[in-house]
Amino acid sequence: MTTDLGRVVLIGVAGDSGCGKSTFLRRLIDLFGEEFMTVICLDDYHSLDRKGRKKAGVTALNPKANNFDLMYEQVKALKEGKAIDKPIYNHETGELDPPERIEPNKVIVIEGLHPLYDSRVRELVDFGVYLDIHESVKVNWKIQRDMAERGHTYEDVLASINARKPDFTAYIEPQKQYADVVIQVLPTQLIKQDDLEEKDKNYKILRVRLVQKEGVEHFEPAYLFDEGSTIDWRPCGRKLTCNYPGIKLYYGPDAYMGNEVSILEVDGEFDNLEEMIYIESHLSKTGTKFYGEMTELILKHKEYPGSNNGTGLFQVLVGLKMRETYEKLTASETKVAAEV
Repeated sequence: MTTDLGRVVLIGVAGDSGCGKSTFLRRLIDLFGEEFMTVICLDDYHSLDRKGRKKAGVTALNPKANNFDLMYEQVKALKEGKAIDKPIYNHETGELDPPERIEPNKVIVIEGLHPLYDSRVRELVDFGVYLDIHESVKVNWKIQRDMAERGHTYEDVLASINARKPDFTAYIEPQKQYADVVIQVLPTQLIKQDDLEEKDKNYKILRVRLVQKEGVEHFEPAYLFDEGSTIDWRPCGRKLTCNYPGIKLYYGPDAYMGNEVSILEVDGEFDNLEEMIYIESHLSKTGTKFYGEMTELILKHKEYPGSNNGTGLFQVLVGLKMRETYEKLTASETKVAAEV
């Protein structure tokens, strides 16, 4: 049975395990509404359970452990407004549970390790984002999550990360070239590396870069001050409270994995989130519908990880651009239908 939803928009969110996808998805729900957005975790398309992967000597990142044919068929069906019986991968048991019925929705988000890996699935995606976390930051994030939420030991987490590295490099990382935007989370450059190792071993101060692909239909990159220029900005002072080591913003054109891109960067932390409006007022083409909307969305969930640095800012910004793309796509579909 096909449901008439109009234009179903498919969003792909790619990245390694423990890279902040869950927080980003919670921010997207604020923009699209829980009732209009359905999230599909692509772990559910593992063709091998935990025991099967161990026996075959492959990780979950390896395409051999995943059923891309079924993934394509079911994602295509959802985009066509058809319900599916989606498999379920149980993270606690490491086994495959009985399938669940998933109805189509206005916005379908496929998130996980491989949303941009299979060319057939990739062609269905209307907007793709890749969350690219520096290895040192990723280790700390994954340790915090897996030890707290999944009961893993420190040694288990490190062993898992090291075992996954070759497959991550081979199968996950190359998807960055296909994403419309990449959010990179890196150690700060505001403190010298030698000093950082002593003062901030957990890399709490982060440098976050938003890599925006140029020439994408229905997507115009956001910019700082003057579109196409190269800008270095240290806004700390009377209008923006900044403790040591301060905060620095950058904007400029660049090339990334063979693509022409625009880069936005925030290095450092915001001490007063209400002052984020000062940064927002200097950004253009953000996809906001009213003055201060970006700041309002960040303040709405101050407790979310990364809210006080570029992670939260760019997650919200990318969410706004996704909403803008959704509205352009659905509006063009409505126009075509009216003309017919």
